Amino acid sequence: MSVSRKTIVILVLLALPLAVKCLWTWAALSGVSSGEGEKADLLRRRDYLIGKVVSSPEQVLAAMPSAIGPQFQGEWALYSCSMLSAALTNMAIRFPEEREGSAAAIDSLVRIAMSEQLRSYDRERWGEDPLAPGAMEGKVSHLSYYSHLAWMIGGYKRSGGDGKYDALHSRLCEALNRRIVSSPTLNVQTYPREPIYVPDMLVAIVALSQYSRVHGGRYSDTVRRWLDEMKEKHLDPETGLIESYLPDGEVWIGAPSVRGSYSALSCYYLTFIDPSFAREQYGRLKQSFLQKWPVTGIREYYKKRCLLGMDIDSGPVIMNLSPSGTAFAMGPATYFEDTKLRRRILRTGELAGTTVTSGGKSHYLLANVALVGEAIMLAMRTTVPWY
Repeated sequence: MSVSRKTIVILVLLALPLAVKCLWTWAALSGVSSGEGEKADLLRRRDYLIGKVVSSPEQVLAAMPSAIGPQFQGEWALYSCSMLSAALTNMAIRFPEEREGSAAAIDSLVRIAMSEQLRSYDRERWGEDPLAPGAMEGKVSHLSYYSHLAWMIGGYKRSGGDGKYDALHSRLCEALNRRIVSSPTLNVQTYPREPIYVPDMLVAIVALSQYSRVHGGRYSDTVRRWLDEMKEKHLDPETGLIESYLPDGEVWIGAPSVRGSYSALSCYYLTFIDPSFAREQYGRLKQSFLQKWPVTGIREYYKKRCLLGMDIDSGPVIMNLSPSGTAFAMGPATYFEDTKLRRRILRTGELAGTTVTSGGKSHYLLANVALVGEAIMLAMRTTVPWY
């Protein structure tokens, strides 16, 4: 059967963009998966993020897409600050010559996170300013906001920062610990009238764990009790992964469930608390959610196909893959030196995001609409033990 010239031209035109994209991806990843090439790439991405996020509260919030609404704009802004601070802490540990600059940048990020503008999303949900006098000593949760702020201050100290936030750090961790131990399940809601989001709880446990390491083991009993509770009562029976949600009071979510984005993020946070358990959970994550074809990544849904969908936490689900879940999986892949999967996730990130470099700074084009994703990816690529 002969093929017409018109058909050949159409096939060539269809194949050309794919070929260009493959060449671009190869060029972008050449020499940046290890060694000095990767260090240079990480520093270029850090410099881009510092220019975007280490600015003012107004600018950080303005960089978040307005279509997601004020609550998620606030959440994404806080997450951009906390993930960039985690990346800067990682880089201060990996590259000691960057310690002073990292501490200075994290200092600015902490002040942005403490600003009235950034914390307004939490105030709107709880009807109380989380930093108002007496709020930390009260009973209103503010779990997510307190957790990220405490974690950022822990990173500031680990990077060589001074003691300017010590008193606040102590109060935040005391507030988190009191809320956790006063709960019958050792779990606390992020927001009223919503289930408990386990990755949000894990940030609190990470913050307490980091604090305990430099304060004589204080709160280590809470960390251990929480982990024991989760291992004994809250592992999904099918996958063996920590459940993504838990019911609280009258808020019931149905059967226990796990999601790729939440499970990958939980694996990352667990590396700070219990590396052995984190490794076991990471193996289960790959067993239950890893998809290798046509591109490698973490599926958002267990035993459910989704060729095209949208979720505020995972981002656009395309061919089953979760953008945030795939990015979060880079964290444990880096921590456990799973170089094969790490390279494949980098390739997926490049195919989806497309790196551009200008003026000595690099970023994915997607950072123009989801800056938080750029900060997450840098934190995951630089993951390293803090203690």
